[in-house]
Amino acid sequence: MKKPLYIVGVDGSEWSERAVMRAVNLAKQTSAQVEIVSVIEFGKIQPILMEGNEPYIVDKGNEQDETFKKIVEPLLNKHADCGVELTYQMLWGDPVDVLHECAKAEHANMLFMGRRGRSRFVDLLLGSVANKIAHKAGIPVVLVP
Repeated sequence: MKKPLYIVGVDGSEWSERAVMRAVNLAKQTSAQVEIVSVIEFGKIQPILMEGNEPYIVDKGNEQDETFKKIVEPLLNKHADCGVELTYQMLWGDPVDVLHECAKAEHANMLFMGRRGRSRFVDLLLGSVANKIAHKAGIPVVLVP
């Protein structure tokens, strides 16, 4: 029988760190594996272009390396000896769509994420990723305070 899979969406916020902790703790009790997923939004790193400016070319490899070093690697190191199988993915796109597709494609049993992201202001204006994914996921979603 296949091990249960818990996917954790992370963005570098303290809430996403707590979501990883919660997923790891539950995985210990249920013999599940945990996959940490960091989604890089292309629109957030693409600057506004004005007439006469050279187009900015994003170095995806460099962006992924920086995101790994700042967000994913510290989480993997923190939980390295936890006794739970930890994996990670670095993906590009809209976090709601990417996390939904990832959970669906990998037949995840549960999705964990912080109740808030890095910016309360953006959450208020656009609606939070957590709220949107909770309505779209189709599997249990744990929103960690």
